[in-house]
Order: sequence, then structure tokens, then C-alpha cells
Amino acid sequence: MAEPEHDPRPATVREPGRSAFLDLSRPDIGDDEIAEILDSLRAGWLTTGPKVERLQEGLQDYLGVEHVQCLTSCTAGLMLGLRTAGIGPGDEVLVPTLTFVSCANAIEQVGARPVFVDADPATGLLDLDHAESRIGPATRGMMIVHLTGRPVDMERVNELRDRHELVVMEDAAHAIGAEWAGRRVGAWGNHASFSFHATKNMTTFEGGALVVRDAETADRVAQLARHGLSRSAWTRHGRAAPDRYDVVEPGFKLAMNDISGAVGIHQLRRLDENIAKRARLAEAYDRALEGLPLRTPPGVAPGARHAHHVYAVQVDDDAPLGRDELIEGLLRRNIGSSVHFRPIHTYSYYAERYGLELDDLPVARRLGDRLLSLPLFPRMTLDDVDDVARALGDLLG
Repeated sequence: MAEPEHDPRPATVREPGRSAFLDLSRPDIGDDEIAEILDSLRAGWLTTGPKVERLQEGLQDYLGVEHVQCLTSCTAGLMLGLRTAGIGPGDEVLVPTLTFVSCANAIEQVGARPVFVDADPATGLLDLDHAESRIGPATRGMMIVHLTGRPVDMERVNELRDRHELVVMEDAAHAIGAEWAGRRVGAWGNHASFSFHATKNMTTFEGGALVVRDAETADRVAQLARHGLSRSAWTRHGRAAPDRYDVVEPGFKLAMNDISGAVGIHQLRRLDENIAKRARLAEAYDRALEGLPLRTPPGVAPGARHAHHVYAVQVDDDAPLGRDELIEGLLRRNIGSSVHFRPIHTYSYYAERYGLELDDLPVARRLGDRLLSLPLFPRMTLDDVDDVARALGDLLG
């Protein structure tokens, strides 16, 4: 089993509890991934090459789409997705404030203006009613986030898209394998970006993938990801002369490497099995936390599938300890936890740039103070869940 990337525990006196630290998340790397990495090392092809192509083809089959480009991150996918959709200076893009800051950063990077939207109080997802009320003359796009792996209502999203002629960019960083109305997230006719960071349901260490609607856009994304070159290194070293390529527009260095692709091939094969394990652990949490002053996550709509990337509870207003005190108490008991997320509009850059107050988006502000993410990863056991529940019971009792 892979070790955590770092030990987040403070140098404080431990209280009685677990002898081994329980991570918030831990990647599940097996022998197949290791063998595939060794195969790439022996072949000598380490940059973008055949393993990335295999992963892209596997993702296309899994998601039920025709065009996927693997990149260095989900954030790269958000930025290239917006850019290739024509979003730029003078445009406004609706975006949930209760998400990771990369969503707003990507909008800023293409020269557009993020317009922040409040959250649904039960799920934390983008409040689609509030989003529609914020559509104005300059609104060109809407970024939705399948937070924690819970799918947004894609039928409602696409209805808003079509009625208001919007570009929809899906941040599916948490949601590979999630479904709405029996259809995979990423297969709803929009650009959709996935994350394969070390903490995600499937990993390529660092990396991501962007689903696009057509072959022309896929080709442009691939070019932008390799500095704007008209041919990749994989094709430049084929039969054609290696200098027979062009630079068609300034690009970036955002293409996935073959070592990452090698890992992703086997991570994808185990994805559904691991989501099922996550679902069982989430159900165990639901039972184990009954009676505590915590609100457990609500269920999903019929026909939907939660990817269970994050298990986040809301701490009740009348709980004897606040969320931050619970985080500290769990750490003293050798248990990791986190927050998903601090609302973007509360960061100084966005608050000052757009004249935002903390309570301008009150539901997200409240959730940002009360959400607590608990350990969840496939190799956890039911005993681990009981340890977390017992620790929370001790702290809140």
C-alpha cells in the first residue's frame, strides 16, 4: 500500500485511540500499475506516447464519448475547455463559490469574469435557481461542479444551457464514474474535465482528462497542450521527417506523460470496483454516525450514481464543538480529516477584486464553516469507520 504523501499531524501529545494514523485518502496502487510503469521504463518512452493513447481510448469507452484528451491536471482541462469554447475577455461565467479555487482561477486565466453562485443547503452543489437568477447580458458560460462525486441535475443544466445559449463546462474532478439518469457524468454533450490526482477515485499521480464535443476541438486541445505544435512527439518520431511540423498558435505544456498513462490504464479497470467499496463505506458511516449532532450526506435521485469521492458531514449549530475543533480532536486521535471547501468568494483576491462580502452567498458561507470531510478510500475497513465514529462520539458526547 502506498504511503501518504505527507504526515499532516501536528507535533502534539496524542490522546488514546488508534496506533496508526488513518489518512483522509490514500491511493490504491497495485502490482499491475507497477508492472506497466516498468514496461514504459524499459521501452524508453516516458513522455506522451502509446500508454496515454491507450488510456484515452479506455476513457472514451468507459464514459461513452468519442473524444478525450489526457492532460496534466483537471485545472488544465478547465482552462483549455473554456478557451476552445471561445470564452474570453468581456465574458462572464457562472461558477459555484463552494468548490476548489481552481474553478475561478481557470476563468480568470482565459480573461473572463467569474460570477459566483450560492450552494444548495442539503447537497452543497450549485444552486441552479440562483444560477439562473444571475444570468445577465455578458453571461456566456456556466461552470458546474459535481462536488464530492455527487452528480448535478444534468437535465436541468442542459435545459438552462439551451434556453440561455450558454457554454457549460463541467468540473468532474470528483466524479469519474458518477451518473445522472443512467448516463455517465461527462457524456452529456458538454466539455467535462476529470482529475486523476493522487487523492482521487482513480489516479495517474498527477493528471486529468478533458472530454470535448467534436474531433476539431479535440485536435485543438491536443495542440494547445503541446505548445501549439501541429504534431506530437509520438508522431514526430515516426516515419515523417521530424522537422515537418508547425506552430499554429501559442500553447502550453500540459500533455500527460506515459508513466502517468501507464498507471491510469489499470486504475480505470478497477474504478467501478473501488466506487462500490466507497459506497459501502459511506453506508457504514451513515449508520455509525446516527445520533450524533452531524448531518450525514443525503441520498441521490433515482437513476443517479454517486462516485463517493468525499464523505462530508455538516456539524450541527448546537454541537458542543465546532468543525475546526473536531478536526484538531480527530488529529489527536490519529485520524485525518479535511474541508471541501472554503468558499472562493472569501479569499482576499476574489473578495477585493469583485467587492464581495462574506455573507453575499450565505448558504455557501455557512457550509464552508460546518462541512467536515472524513477518511474515505477503498482499502479502508469497517473497523476504520467505527474508529472514526467512536472518536467523533467521544468528542461530541
